[in-house]
Amino acid sequence: MAFLNISDKQRIAEAIRQAESKTSSELVTVIARASDDYLYIPLLWAALIALAVPGLIILFAFGLEFGKLYKLMVVFIGFEFEFGRLYMIQIMSFVVLALLFRWPPLMMRLIPKAVKRRRASRVAHQQFFEQNLHHTRERTGVMLFVSVAEHYVEIIADKGINDVVEEGVWDEVIAEFVQHVKARQVAEGFLAAVTACGKILAKHFPATHDNPDELPNHLIEI
Repeated sequence: MAFLNISDKQRIAEAIRQAESKTSSELVTVIARASDDYLYIPLLWAALIALAVPGLIILFAFGLEFGKLYKLMVVFIGFEFEFGRLYMIQIMSFVVLALLFRWPPLMMRLIPKAVKRRRASRVAHQQFFEQNLHHTRERTGVMLFVSVAEHYVEIIADKGINDVVEEGVWDEVIAEFVQHVKARQVAEGFLAAVTACGKILAKHFPATHDNPDELPNHLIEI
C-alpha cells in the first residue's frame, strides 16, 4: 500500500517475529486495498438516475409551459419532446454517471455501510483459511485483517484461542489501531496492534522449547 513503505513493512515483520518469539501462537497480518470491486452498485445508481432523466425533463417542460415560458424551454433543450433525443440523453447520462461513480472516493460513498462491512468481513474470513491459520498445531492462529477502502479492521482467532480469550480483548486492540489510523499513523497502528496481540497471546500461550514458525511473518498484501 502507498502509505506503507519498505521500512514500515520491515518494522511490522520484525514486530511479528518478536511477538511470536514469546508465544506458541501464530500471528498473521493481512491488508487489502478493497474487499470488492462493487461494480454493480455504481451501475445501479447510474441506471436509476438515467431512467429518471426523461421524466424530469418532461415535468420541467410542462412546468415552464404552464407558466407561459414554453419557448424558453425549447431554446434551453433544443427540442420539443422528441423521444429519440430523450433516449440519447438518457443513454449519455447513464454512461457519464457510470464512469463518474467508478471514481473510488465517490463510489465508496454510494455503497451502504452494511454492505461494505459484510464484504470486508467475508474477505477477512476467507483470508483466515487461505493463509492456513486453521492448520496450526494447537489451533492458536490469529489474524489481523485490514481493508483500506472500507475502513474495516477485524481480528480473527482460531478455536484454541477463543476458548480462553474473551472477544472484547480484541476489540480494545482494534480501537487503538483505529485511533492511530485516524492520526495518519498506519504503520504505528500495525506495530501497536501486533505488540498488543503478542502480549495477549504470550499470557495465555507462552512459548515452548518446541516453537516452530509455521506461518509467514511479513505483512500480506492482497
